[in-house]
Amino acid sequence: MTPANSPSDSDPARRDRSDIIAGNWVDRWLPGPVRPYARLARWDRPIGTWLLLLPCWWGVAMAGHGSGEPVWMLVWYGVLFGIGATAMRGAGCTWNDITDRDIDGKVARTATRPIPSGQVSVKQALAFIALQCLVGLAVLTQFTWEAIIVAIASLAVVAIYPFMKRYTYFPQAFLGIAFNWGVLVAGALLMGDIAPQILVLYAAGFCWTMSYDTIYAHQDKDDDILIGVKSTALKFGDRTRPIIGGFMAATLVLIAVAAWMHGVAGPLFWIGLAAAAGHFVWQLKTLEFDNPQNLIMHFKGNRHAGMLITAALALGGITLS
Repeated sequence: MTPANSPSDSDPARRDRSDIIAGNWVDRWLPGPVRPYARLARWDRPIGTWLLLLPCWWGVAMAGHGSGEPVWMLVWYGVLFGIGATAMRGAGCTWNDITDRDIDGKVARTATRPIPSGQVSVKQALAFIALQCLVGLAVLTQFTWEAIIVAIASLAVVAIYPFMKRYTYFPQAFLGIAFNWGVLVAGALLMGDIAPQILVLYAAGFCWTMSYDTIYAHQDKDDDILIGVKSTALKFGDRTRPIIGGFMAATLVLIAVAAWMHGVAGPLFWIGLAAAAGHFVWQLKTLEFDNPQNLIMHFKGNRHAGMLITAALALGGITLS
């Protein structure tokens, strides 16, 4: 039976604008009772997990040079960060949907999500958060105490982020603080502390988030005006293209500075960074801020830019002779 206020075939307007795409692997492979929780954690839309994971990999790729850890151990840390990112992104999305349940019900793109559509109750969602946090805790037990302490410190930022769109035009800044915390965790894990180059790399990730999440926010700008929530998309308005271009440029410059400080700005690093720069230029030239399909395509495309940066940092210490 379709829960009250949930999307159905009899409500095509709501279904067509929903950010939940029917017929994906969640619908095909998971049991019916599990599907709403999978959608709550965004398992059907892994781009957010990638964007949370990639800064972790930046930190491992850069700080791994000179750490004394064998390559296989660095790969294992990358796998652990992948498990942790999946669990904590799911917990963060669940918390976000709890706090935004009244707002989401008024926005066409989010009205079909499990909580506003009545498929999952708030109590059930809170229990699901606890389960995902236990998975994240299991990952942390494999890290050093320094890394554990840094990771736990991020929870305060994660907790307040969903409320920021009510009070400031810069909720994307708070997302940038939270989503790039893995750089700091990786630095503490492999270097024993948060070195200056790790802070520079963290700042690069912050600028990257400001660019891609402003692109994402342009999807909802009309609804946001109606319901009274804020975003950088509304703040920047017609100036968005040059502003996010500035954030993209700052991302590249700060990554270059971090790599130089850590001694990994070799020839392969510059090749990888140039490829990422080319991707950013392509985004800027082809963005259409009133075309939701174009916006989501470019938002998801940031995974490729992030992977190129990861490769650049991982290979940057290799000398060619």
